[in-house]
Amino acid sequence: MRSYLKQFIGGEWVESQGGTRHEVINPATEEAVTEITLGSAADVDQAVAAARKAFESFSRTSVDERVALIEAILAEYKARAGDMAEAISQEMGAPISLARTAQVGSGLGHLMSAAKALREFRFEEQIGNSLVVHEPIGVVAMITPWNWPLNQIVSKVAPALAAGCTMVLKPSEEAPRCAMIFAEVLAAAGVPKGVFNLVNGDGPGVGTALSRHKGVDMVSFTGSTRAGVLVAKNAAETVKRVHQELGGKSPSLMLEGADLGRAVQTTLFSVLMNSGQSCIAPTRLLVPKGMQEQVAAAAAEVMKATHTGDPAEEGRHIGPLVNKAQWEKVQGLIARGMEEGAKLEAGGPGRPDGVETGYFVRPTLFSGVRNDMTIAREEIFGPVVTIIPYEDEEDAVRIANDTDYGLSAVIFGDADAVKRVAPQLRAGMVYVNGGQPDPNLPFGGYKQSGNGREHGKFGLAEFMEVKAMVGALA
Repeated sequence: MRSYLKQFIGGEWVESQGGTRHEVINPATEEAVTEITLGSAADVDQAVAAARKAFESFSRTSVDERVALIEAILAEYKARAGDMAEAISQEMGAPISLARTAQVGSGLGHLMSAAKALREFRFEEQIGNSLVVHEPIGVVAMITPWNWPLNQIVSKVAPALAAGCTMVLKPSEEAPRCAMIFAEVLAAAGVPKGVFNLVNGDGPGVGTALSRHKGVDMVSFTGSTRAGVLVAKNAAETVKRVHQELGGKSPSLMLEGADLGRAVQTTLFSVLMNSGQSCIAPTRLLVPKGMQEQVAAAAAEVMKATHTGDPAEEGRHIGPLVNKAQWEKVQGLIARGMEEGAKLEAGGPGRPDGVETGYFVRPTLFSGVRNDMTIAREEIFGPVVTIIPYEDEEDAVRIANDTDYGLSAVIFGDADAVKRVAPQLRAGMVYVNGGQPDPNLPFGGYKQSGNGREHGKFGLAEFMEVKAMVGALA
C-alpha cells in the first residue's frame, strides 16, 4: 500500500494539523491500495495563506513566463505518465490501457490547450478613450471528482496558472494518488512555492472549509449536482465566484439518414469506455418507434460482447465501479428499471458470471423505456443504457430536452436533420455524427449541469476579472 500522509502547502510536504487517516480501496480487489490523511480546517487556512502570499508576485508574471512554466510542466507530466496511469487504474478501476491513453492523455491535451490559449488571449482592449483589461481573479479553490481525476484537475490547474492565479486543490479522496504525483510534477517543473497547494479531504470537511473561506476568491467545482448545490450555498456567504461542471443525462438521437450501426456502436462505446462513469455519457438512446426492436437487437449484441476484467491487465474490457456505494446505487437503479416495466435486453442485476470480488457491473440495456421512468431521469453513472422510442422529430427533441440536465447531446443523421435539430437541443455541447471532445472547445452545460465553461480560451477567461480603466489611459 502506498502512503501519502502529508499535504502539499507552500511548496513543501507538511504534516496535517489534526487530520485523520483514510484508506483508498482498489475496487477490483476490495483491498486498501493507498493511504492518505484527510485534512482539517487548519490545513485549509495554511494552504490559503500560502496561496494568497504567492499571488502577490505570481499575478504579475508575464505571459511568456507562464507559457514557459506550462511547457516545463508538460515535460515533467510526460515523464510521470506511467505512474499516474497506474494510480488511476488501481484507485478508481479504469483498465490500465484506458488510464494510460484517455485518462492521462486528457491532461496532456489541457496543458497544450492552456498554453495555446495563453499565447493568443487578448488581455487588453481599447474602447474609446478607455482601457479594458483582464486580470487574474486571485486564489482559486478547486474541488475535483474521482471518475476522470487528472482530466478534471488539469483542466482547472492549467488555465488558472495561465491566468496568473494561485490555487488550493482538494482532489477526490476516492482517487487521490494521481493528484499527489501531479503535485510532484508541478514542483519538479519549477512552479513557485505557494502557487499550487493540495489538501486532501472529503467534501463535508475540506470541501466546505474551502468553499466558505474568506481568503478564496473563486471555487471551481466538478461533481454531482447535489454536491454542487451545497458548494454554491457555502460560497454564497462570501459572494465569491462559483464555477461548476455537474451531472448529466445525455441523449443520443438517431435521426433521419442516420447510420444505425455507427450510431449504436459510437453511443455504446461512449458509455462503456469508463464503465459508464462519465458525466457526458449518452445513456438515453432515442430511436424512431418503428426501429426500436432493430436497434435493441444491435445494441444487445454489443453489450453482451463487452467483457469486464482486471483493470491491471491490458485490453478493451471495462473495469469495476469506483466503490461499494456506487455499485449498490447502480444495482438499485437496475432493479428499479425492471420494476417500472422496462424490457431488459442485456445484463441485469448482480456481478458478471464467475465474478465474486470487486465492484463489477454487468453491461445492461433496457428498451421500451419511457422518459418518466427513474432510469431515464437519474444519472446512473454505470454501464446502463436506456432505449427510448419517439414518434417524430418534434417528439425526439421534446424527450431530449425533458431533463433537469443539459451537459451534452449526441445526434446522428443526414445534414438537413442535423441542422434542424442541433440548435433546438438545450445542451452545452452537441456531438454530431461521431464528433469527439476537443480541449480547445468550451465544455460545460445548461440547467442543473452547471455554469461557466472549461477548456481553451473559454476556460482561461473563467479565471479572470475584467477591469475598465475609464479615460485614465487615453
